[in-house]
Amino acid sequence: MELTVAQCRAGRALLNWTMTDLAKAASVGVMTVNRFEGGKTVSAASIATLRATLLAAGVTLLSPGDLSTSGGEGARLTSSSAVE
Repeated sequence: MELTVAQCRAGRALLNWTMTDLAKAASVGVMTVNRFEGGKTVSAASIATLRATLLAAGVTLLSPGDLSTSGGEGARLTSSSAVE
């Protein structure tokens, strides 16, 4: 499953991370996060890195059809220990 813009924003919000926080944790430029969340073209490798970083921080990403009350895509915080 590929990371969506909405999932990236939601994941950052769940972690209380700024774009700079995510960029630093993912070792990518803040402009990469900004471009991605703005719907601009970003390399597949960068998207995969952002996704892996959010997962490692405790965010569970949901695809359409995954078990949830709304049945839509989204993000779920699975561990609060990663939140600073």
